[in-house]
Amino acid sequence: GFNQDFSDSFADIFESFFSGFAGGVGGPQQGRRRTGPARGDDLRLDLPLDFKEAVFGGEKEIRIKHLETCETCNGSGAKPGTRPQTCSTCGGSGQVRRATRTPFGSFTQVSVCPTCNGVGQMIEEKCTTCAGQGLKEVTKKLKINVPGGVDNGTRLRVANEGDAGKRGGPPGDLYVFLSVSPDSHFKRDGINILSEVKISYLQAILGCNLDVETVDGETSVKIPAGTQPGTVLTLENKGVPRLGNPVSRGDHLLTISVEIPTRITAKERELLEELAKIHGERTGKGGLEGFLGNLFHQK
Repeated sequence: GFNQDFSDSFADIFESFFSGFAGGVGGPQQGRRRTGPARGDDLRLDLPLDFKEAVFGGEKEIRIKHLETCETCNGSGAKPGTRPQTCSTCGGSGQVRRATRTPFGSFTQVSVCPTCNGVGQMIEEKCTTCAGQGLKEVTKKLKINVPGGVDNGTRLRVANEGDAGKRGGPPGDLYVFLSVSPDSHFKRDGINILSEVKISYLQAILGCNLDVETVDGETSVKIPAGTQPGTVLTLENKGVPRLGNPVSRGDHLLTISVEIPTRITAKERELLEELAKIHGERTGKGGLEGFLGNLFHQK
């Protein structure tokens, strides 16, 4: 209906009023910006790491496909020996203007030049290497340093390795997104590493020294006598380096689980019953219940 058309035409008028009228908000500057240098696109690459690579970092080799400035035409897109010419349609501004008559009077409407797509230049003879694009796709290898302490989703920026800029503009950047595969033995909580170790009920009662796996390799851990199930032992500085401050490291938190045997030999049973008897006499409670009840509830 009338209202719809009216509001549409009013929006157009409003837009052209500010974009083209007497070089309003956008004005001719926009045209110049289009013809000038343009920054290249940023690129994203996903890089998988295993658990220890994320903890300690290191050098990784990656392959990327990106656009580089064509060397044949130095990025101009024109055949060597020729140069891009100023677009005759828009006189190099990248914009065309036309007067529009409206119920409110005449306005100048500005739009992107259709001949040169807003670039302001036309290439008569295209460079054959890059088909007039000024850029060519190149696959290259890069070595990147992954710092210690990165985690799932950490983003590394490699400056200037994105696509080359157009018309002499600066290149974009390459963003490397890291994904860390889980480890069968270790879990991670921020800069701490968590793992579990199983000991027998005898080792828990008597205490022992154990070799335990950490990201630094095996280390000897003293299990004190009378260790309760679920006890967490802290191995200091065996965790993850703090990202950006590798001198500072987290801890390795070791959860102890105690295995109670489901089957015992006749000889073991005999010895345990003997123990229970001693324990019963000492506490004034008889039998196995007294021994086991006290053993696991006494702190």
